[in-house]
Amino acid sequence: MEKVSARLAALAESQTLAMSQKSKDLKAQGHNVIDLSVGEPDFHTPDFVKNAAKKAIDDNFSFYSPVPGYRDLLEAISAKLKRENNLDYAPEQIVVSNGAKQSLTNILLCLVDKDDEVIVPAPYWVSYVELVKLAEGKSVVIETNIKDNFKITIKQLEEAITPKTKMLILCSPSNPTGSIYTHDELVAISKVIEKHPNIFVISDEIYEHINFVGKHESFAQFESIRDRVIIINGVSKGYAMTGWRIGYSASAKWIAKACIKLQGQTTSGASSIAQKASTAAINSDGSYPAEMRKGFEKRRNFMVDALSKIKGFNTNVPQGAFYIFPEISYFFGKSDGKTTIKNSDDFAMFLLNTAHVALVPGSAFGAPDYIRFSYAASDAQLKDACERIAKAVELLK
Repeated sequence: MEKVSARLAALAESQTLAMSQKSKDLKAQGHNVIDLSVGEPDFHTPDFVKNAAKKAIDDNFSFYSPVPGYRDLLEAISAKLKRENNLDYAPEQIVVSNGAKQSLTNILLCLVDKDDEVIVPAPYWVSYVELVKLAEGKSVVIETNIKDNFKITIKQLEEAITPKTKMLILCSPSNPTGSIYTHDELVAISKVIEKHPNIFVISDEIYEHINFVGKHESFAQFESIRDRVIIINGVSKGYAMTGWRIGYSASAKWIAKACIKLQGQTTSGASSIAQKASTAAINSDGSYPAEMRKGFEKRRNFMVDALSKIKGFNTNVPQGAFYIFPEISYFFGKSDGKTTIKNSDDFAMFLLNTAHVALVPGSAFGAPDYIRFSYAASDAQLKDACERIAKAVELLK
């Protein structure tokens, strides 16, 4: 009998990865597909990081690594948090995992009980609500829109809190919108959290280094709630190391110990070679993330300009990350004679099949009137993609 567990059956497939796979399938059939669906830098891992990995291999770092991570990496992360964020976290408060997604999963499984409520602002990263589901919690979604640059209001937050609220998940800079909460906005949110001593906050800061408007503001900067804030970060986005699979959490010591206990029974320590490479990345002078940031800002400016010229795309100006999240409900109800666009899923498939451009529908992020572009692609690919899309949507009447 082929029957998976109820736990797995309740989970949705990642639509980001699903769209990426569909684009790969079309490519395999010989089509020239431009894939703007996956959120990973198209830059290469810097040579000094690769050299650190090669040295680790030569130095025989081929044995099991400690569950929370090598001491030198934990110390590097501790120093980074002090140097870049003015935060004091001891190495014992940091847990290194197989990517930031595992760090996030660890926290949810360690803190969320059955039917606990987790507040998730939408648009949200595709995995948040699914991982809450895995932890047997319930997502309480706060909807935002492009007029407010996709940021929640204090009124919305206060209205979402109930006696069952266990956690708030914040992502700034945001995937999928690129929005960034200002210092004053974070202060206001922290004041609400102060009043509710049983609420934890996951602060997903994986896009920290891709910020076009100034210094990164960590939610852990507020002393009054520091012990209830868990930072999630890693090297994937800032150092073009998505495939190396190194993420980390920084939290109160008792939470870190819980994560070590859980990780010890699931995956144990992360790759020894990848950890040594990540130590080199985190200890570096920050020039590589700055170089990438300049490249992404240039592409952001191009995409905002190009999409604003296509009728039907309502676009704001993202402040970070490498995504644009335009509102596209103008196209709902329109047809090319073969396909009628009823929602963002239909629109994404129309663009994939007609323009051979892969995007992710907003429904994946809890925002069905939108669509996500990742502009982590070459200038030539972005120009070609926008031209193809402009031509394709002219067919919709």
